[in-house]
Amino acid sequence: MIGAPEDDVLHRTENNVSWITLNRPDAMNAVTRAQRERVITLLTDASADPAVRAVVLTATGKGFCAGADLRGGPAGGDRVAGDVARMIRLGAQRLITAVLDCEKPVLAAVNGTAAGIGSHLALACDLVIAAEGARFIEVFVRRGLVPDGGGAYLLPRLVGPQKAKELMFFGDAVPAAEAARLGLVNKVVPAEELQAAAREWAERLAQGPTRALAMTKQLVNASLDGDRAAALAAEATAQEINMTTADANEGVAGFVERRTPKYLGR
Repeated sequence: MIGAPEDDVLHRTENNVSWITLNRPDAMNAVTRAQRERVITLLTDASADPAVRAVVLTATGKGFCAGADLRGGPAGGDRVAGDVARMIRLGAQRLITAVLDCEKPVLAAVNGTAAGIGSHLALACDLVIAAEGARFIEVFVRRGLVPDGGGAYLLPRLVGPQKAKELMFFGDAVPAAEAARLGLVNKVVPAEELQAAAREWAERLAQGPTRALAMTKQLVNASLDGDRAAALAAEATAQEINMTTADANEGVAGFVERRTPKYLGR
């Protein structure tokens, strides 16, 4: 497998938060195949690591992610039917799915333009904080393309089908403030406050009942795809499992004893 240069994706863990930072500012952080694989690996590792209790996905420079960097792809030649579908399935869709399926809360700190798959990468996160100058662009129509990377799945669930079609049909840039009004973004802050705002929320999440948050995330995501009976059955099962965790016992004990519970993520 092709490995990403170490400085193309920066990574650190602080206060139980895994910080994943795209670091190709000269390319507006258009994501390469190697970067994609690195991010997927880091998200998978975060799920399995008890020391990681929240994730922040962000970037350096003026762009959050300008989409997919297709340079360095397979050499030219006759395209075989199925090649494009396979590339999308194994590429952009795996990246978005890795965010959706991560067992820890994933927060996007959007520092600048998020276009194409970059926009979908942010929207797949559980929470989104954007700098005032950030923009979200469904750029595919400008290239004569169909949205991929889960866009037609994610966007209607956030803004409804008609607004999603408007954004995808015209490909206009959506400023951060408008994105917040539409429900694409949770909070907009001045650029110089973005890292601090992301840190505050992420560390707050990292002090929470980690397994309960994981199951809450799973329930909310699944509820958009199933019927009421399935959602209620999944909710009951999740609570049954959750009540076996140390954090659930601590939460109940804290309530009974009238004290603030101290969650350990277990």
